[in-house]
Amino acid sequence: MIETRRRRPAAAEPGAARPRTKPSEVRRRELLDAGEALVLKKGIAGTSIDDIVAAADVAKGTFYLYFPGKEALVEALRARFAERFGARIAAAQAKRDPADWSGRLAAWLEGGVHGYLDQVELHDVLFHTPDFLPRQRRVDGHMEPVRGLVDLLRDGAAAGAWEVTDPEMTAVLLFYAFHGGVDHAIADGRTGDVAGLVAELQAFVRRALGLSA
Repeated sequence: MIETRRRRPAAAEPGAARPRTKPSEVRRRELLDAGEALVLKKGIAGTSIDDIVAAADVAKGTFYLYFPGKEALVEALRARFAERFGARIAAAQAKRDPADWSGRLAAWLEGGVHGYLDQVELHDVLFHTPDFLPRQRRVDGHMEPVRGLVDLLRDGAAAGAWEVTDPEMTAVLLFYAFHGGVDHAIADGRTGDVAGLVAELQAFVRRALGLSA
């Protein structure tokens, strides 16, 4: 019987291309996407790092290249929520004349309502949880969209569009009035008329700033 020998694979030539891994920003986004889907389904407390790496199809060590722990990933999800929220506002304001201060303020509210309703389930699981610590209390009040509202109120006051002595405090108060108004509409099942909700909030803010209807 003639013995046949299996041929060994040829050694890779020096300098030959190796399989490429995914870019770091793609891998990080995939981990965030997996974490977001899981916390929506199971809640933050019910989601483990093992769950996340299994859903993202990566080794556990890969997770720690991007996040020191689950809390850091959750913080990144909160920041991404704020970015999406702010992007919706920016898109609405981009349709307005930069000199139309009243219109830009109305657009902030319009974009904000849609940005909130688009992600309301995610908002609730990220921000209305027992593990949302007291030291994080200022997250909502100082996320990017609120800083944008501060700038809008300050610049509009400088242009004579309205009178605001403390733009930061006014922005925080208006933000939480907006937030509460949308939450109230959600609780009452009135989100079917988004245009009506936007108009109601716009009228309130105009009155709060002493502007004509």
